[in-house]
Amino acid sequence: MTATTADVWLPFPPEEIEGLPETLNYLFWDGATDYPGNPADCAYYVVPYMKGPEIAQRPLAAMSGVQVVQTLSAGIDHVEPGLPLLPSGVRLCNAKGVHEASTAELTLALILASLRGFPGFVHGQDKEEWRSGFYPALADKSVLIVGYGSIGSAIEDRLAPFECARVARVARSARTTARGLVHALDDLPALLPEADVVILSTPLNASTQGLVGADFLAAMRDGALLVNVARGGVVDTKALLSELESGRLRAALDVTDPEPLPQGHPLWHAPNVLITPHVGGSTSAFEPRAKRLLAAQLTRFAAGEPLRNVVATTG
Repeated sequence: MTATTADVWLPFPPEEIEGLPETLNYLFWDGATDYPGNPADCAYYVVPYMKGPEIAQRPLAAMSGVQVVQTLSAGIDHVEPGLPLLPSGVRLCNAKGVHEASTAELTLALILASLRGFPGFVHGQDKEEWRSGFYPALADKSVLIVGYGSIGSAIEDRLAPFECARVARVARSARTTARGLVHALDDLPALLPEADVVILSTPLNASTQGLVGADFLAAMRDGALLVNVARGGVVDTKALLSELESGRLRAALDVTDPEPLPQGHPLWHAPNVLITPHVGGSTSAFEPRAKRLLAAQLTRFAAGEPLRNVVATTG
């Protein structure tokens, strides 16, 4: 199968995406029960967005001719378990560049809403109560970003005007950036006690599953705020609940474990927690950026040029 005769499965109708190369055959599939064509003929598979791992992985075993699997999310954990079903040499690409703005916006919204007491104000409005008083500000706070990729960097860009006392950065391995030092994960025990706000923006993988457990949380200073815009599995929910119920820590969570958070789960009503339903990337900014990414990637694919955002290749 050559790129110029290849089937491409898209989660958007192809006529809605400007700039697609005319040499490819486009089929629309957004996770419906019926496939739009034979999976064996698909060369470029764009995973339906936010439809869950079952739908994301469902056609993989039958995609014997696939060359590229493209997610529209920054994370790839919903696809990774299905990679052993694929032929050797398949490139897995993520959506770096699509979600940074929206996720960084939400991160700042969660921090400000939590520190300034917005959940209490909303409850007060419902009860017609005027809940005035003094509340914490982001200004003069020490912030720690755990997971300093493109999203972590975008978050720091938006923290810049808020007069934080310090922004520390942590990634899998140490490096130096234009903004300063990025610490390795091994430095977390020394950094956590100094942070008023700890932001999680790391991918979910073997090294980060349950990273935020009892020891991590115990090292955080009293009254600190944990903000999770990464994946729910990065945090040990039971350990977090213990800290929230004791009143020692606060949390603002766009992702949870389990997810969706079921009715009756104690996290819903834990004290000092603000929960949003995994909407970090689900904004009006998503579609135009996702479509631009697909047009650029498929133009490269049709021309036989190297693809961007390749994060894994099946072996």
